[in-house]
Amino acid sequence: MQRRTFLQSILPAAAAVRQLTAQPGLPWGGPVLDTHLHLRPDADACFTHIQGSGVTRAVLLTAAADEDRAKAEMERRPGRFARSVRADPALPGSGRVLRDALRGGAVSIGELKFHLALDSPEMRRVYDIAAEMQVPVMMHIQTFPHFAGELPYSTGYPQFDKMLRAHPRTNFIGHGDLFWAHISADVPTDRGYPAGPIRPGGLTDRWLSDFPNLYADMSANSGNNALSRDTDFTRGFIGRHTGKLIFGSDCSCTDGKGGGISQNNNPEASRLAGKCVARETLGLLQRLTSPEVFRRITWENGIRLFKLPA
Repeated sequence: MQRRTFLQSILPAAAAVRQLTAQPGLPWGGPVLDTHLHLRPDADACFTHIQGSGVTRAVLLTAAADEDRAKAEMERRPGRFARSVRADPALPGSGRVLRDALRGGAVSIGELKFHLALDSPEMRRVYDIAAEMQVPVMMHIQTFPHFAGELPYSTGYPQFDKMLRAHPRTNFIGHGDLFWAHISADVPTDRGYPAGPIRPGGLTDRWLSDFPNLYADMSANSGNNALSRDTDFTRGFIGRHTGKLIFGSDCSCTDGKGGGISQNNNPEASRLAGKCVARETLGLLQRLTSPEVFRRITWENGIRLFKLPA
């Protein structure tokens, strides 16, 4: 009976996804999954963004306290949204909160954007929960401040390979300024978004090859900047890691076309002000890849990693 109830609950969403993926004339030549769209206060705002940017479906990054709002948006738009869950690992009871949300249908943990070391006991408990519940965990890795007084998030990245080895059953998704800066062997300490040619041998590039449990979230200015700064390098990077890259936007524009305030509170990311990050990165990927590789990165990899109906 429980299995029958579960199947009945997912049939409407699965049917909606089949209808979406079968539609001709999709803006990007096929369906697109945005794995990094933050839940917004306005119930229609997330749907407006995916409609405007040509995205088919999105994972709503959701704080545990906002879980009911995310569920309501999913019910209103069958087949268009899934949801993650995040809770501060340093707070008592956070493990129970994460497990309850995952048992209730959340498909991932994250993004984790807290002032903790990547190898801290608190974060390691989250990695264990992700392995236990068989969901990926997404982490924001940043040390250079976007504004005066901002503290670093997820510190200790140069030693993160130790966590990748210690938690082989956990699927990690890297994201953020420092994660993407490390596709180069040269990583400046005076800015968050390096420019210019990439020197081979960066930690992120190496670890994506060395560890089957590490994936890369291409969202935000950090992902777009890394992929656009040296396109000759990027073509090889994508070729090496086609199965490990997932598309996300992390975009704050209002309409999926660059309207409203984009890249707010991050002056260093002004290069994308007035633009939709989703559109900019999707356009970049189309120029740098074949249609088959584009589809893997923008749809198939995320569907597989987040275990979503396809």
